[in-house]
Amino acid sequence: MKQRFISTRMTKTYLIKLVIRIVTFLGVFALYVNDKEQMMSLMTMSVWKGISPMHVLWLMFMVMMILHIFPLERVTMALKKAEPEPYQEVEGYSEIELHRFIQQQNVRAWSVMLVWLIFNAIFGALYLFDVLDEADLLMLTVFYFLCDYICILFYCPFQHLLMKNKCCVNCRIYDWGHFMMFTPMLFIQNFFSWSLFFTSCVVLIHWEVIYAKHPERFWSGSNKTLQCVNCQDKTCQVKRRIMKN
Repeated sequence: MKQRFISTRMTKTYLIKLVIRIVTFLGVFALYVNDKEQMMSLMTMSVWKGISPMHVLWLMFMVMMILHIFPLERVTMALKKAEPEPYQEVEGYSEIELHRFIQQQNVRAWSVMLVWLIFNAIFGALYLFDVLDEADLLMLTVFYFLCDYICILFYCPFQHLLMKNKCCVNCRIYDWGHFMMFTPMLFIQNFFSWSLFFTSCVVLIHWEVIYAKHPERFWSGSNKTLQCVNCQDKTCQVKRRIMKN
């Protein structure tokens, strides 16, 4: 018997954001196909000369990251791990098991980092040898921007192949998304690209500091709010159905 799809606030929010990301991707792709040179010039055009689509894109990306560092409200349960209030301690949890979990997750997380850096180094090398240009790397970044939500809602290769976590709420690397998204921007030497990449590094470091200081918030064995019975998001529903088929 198939389980009924449960529509929650977060599933609706994620689906709306997915549509926004699809529209953003298609808009940038249209510019990419029609005039790559103009797209490249818009990346470096001064704001004093007028507001371009690239300025709007940059602002959207920056606001998105700043809200992860200084959130007005942490909506998703995955991000609530960074806050002390939602944490509900599992009475009598084993600290030895917690440390074992941390070590296991750290090994898997840095395996993801290594794979990601090697994978993107290929694009960096192609750029350095003039096979790819700035517009290609920006298009790759916007593609990653779209894939971020595809991973959350439908299928995540990192979760399935490397991390082995049961859902995004329990994901050790949940807030690595911006760093991964803007990795291609490292290779382009201008304000547009480096401001995005280095801000994404701040988001990554912010998450890692919280994880190092409060690992008990990140394990369902020590934090009741991460257990399936207490989940309010239910964003794993489609993904679980895909994995079962």
